[in-house]
Amino acid sequence: MTVHELGHIVLYVKDLEKSARFYGEVLGWKQIASPEGMPAALFSSGRTHHELLLIEVGPRAQPVPQGHRLGLYHFGLKVGTTDEELAALNERLKAEGVRTVGATDHGVTHSLYILDPDGNQIELYIDVQPETWRSDPAAVFAMPKPLALKGPKGKP
Repeated sequence: MTVHELGHIVLYVKDLEKSARFYGEVLGWKQIASPEGMPAALFSSGRTHHELLLIEVGPRAQPVPQGHRLGLYHFGLKVGTTDEELAALNERLKAEGVRTVGATDHGVTHSLYILDPDGNQIELYIDVQPETWRSDPAAVFAMPKPLALKGPKGKP
């Protein structure tokens, strides 16, 4: 067997409308369907039939545990190719009231870490150019450093 690519992610959510707005309007993922009779929503960037499926489980669902635990830590979404794009997204996230929990220069990526409405952590990143990880896969393990993004007109 060979894995060809990561196909999709499925998340249980407390409030489908709130989460669909976050992933669709705030992050800009295109909602492609809501199945009839099922509290769910499909999203895709156009790469495949769907990359994200949200399924509503209601307000009594247990929250995502914090700290060290088994299971999902975060998932990453490539959101552009330049620091300027990442900085513009950072400004948009601030304006939307999205909680940022980290900003890291990984050497191969520049990343913002945010929380979705249910507390799932998402890494929003750009690949640093040139893409050194292609010729040196070990570059992925470079020591992380704080990321200082410049805002509009080059201001931190």
